[in-house]
Amino acid sequence: MKLLVTGGTVFASRYTAEYFRDRGHDVYTLNRGSRPQPEGVTLIKGDRHDCRELLRAHSFDAVLDITAYNAEDVNGLLDGLGDFGSYILISSSAVYPETAPQPFSESEECGPNIIWGSYGTDKIAAEKALHERVPEAYILRPPYLCGRMNNLYREAFVFECAEKGLPFYVPEDGTLPLQFFDIGDMCRFMEILLEKKPEQRIYNVGNSSTVTAEEWVLECYSVLGKVPEIKYVKADFPQRSYFPFHPYAYRLDVSAMEALMPETLPFREGLVSSYEWYKDHRDCIVRKPLLDYIENNLR
Repeated sequence: MKLLVTGGTVFASRYTAEYFRDRGHDVYTLNRGSRPQPEGVTLIKGDRHDCRELLRAHSFDAVLDITAYNAEDVNGLLDGLGDFGSYILISSSAVYPETAPQPFSESEECGPNIIWGSYGTDKIAAEKALHERVPEAYILRPPYLCGRMNNLYREAFVFECAEKGLPFYVPEDGTLPLQFFDIGDMCRFMEILLEKKPEQRIYNVGNSSTVTAEEWVLECYSVLGKVPEIKYVKADFPQRSYFPFHPYAYRLDVSAMEALMPETLPFREGLVSSYEWYKDHRDCIVRKPLLDYIENNLR
């Protein structure tokens, strides 16, 4: 297939471009050309909000929109596209109100989420804009994405603490549930959608089970053959100042995804792969001053 991947230079979009390239597809990426590009794909250099002259000459079997955050992003790209077949938008679980019954199902009405704020409402607007113009488009709603090429200071933060032999600080009693989805599984599911073209158009995607914050940390440390000293932090300390995730417990119902893709990558296997990538790409990580906060306030 001839595929257009938006972005293509960091984490989810880069992994997607390389995943489909490695499976023999003719992959094009759309980005401003300001970062190193993946090999073996064709760059269309430009802005998705002003791409009429860049894209009209092309026809694509599918558009994989990894980088749309709001309605303007979606409309800008659609305004520029010529002919295309399937369209897959990566949205977010942030579209569900935190007050809705859990686990969230795809039939749940979307609405503002106090934890995610404008990020969630912008994603809702992106979904709406897409389905108004392309009703047959697919929308995926993942929880926290993880895996190779993850440049966010999540697994990388724990790996860094493990390498330094530091204790690890978890919120309250360490039981905050976290739901993840490996980027490789997300690409595999997009591949299934393009092949099978199911009637359902919106899918929650993610691992079927959650892990606690403490379990996540223990697994990350175990990849390095280490066991951390766990420190429990009271709720009166701002959680995002010392821990990579919001104080927000949620879970997605991913049964519709599992009907098409019953198996996902074992969690530990994904962490091993993440660490192998991290060791050679430390400079790619977008670090935050979590260790500084811990040093100045928790030790």
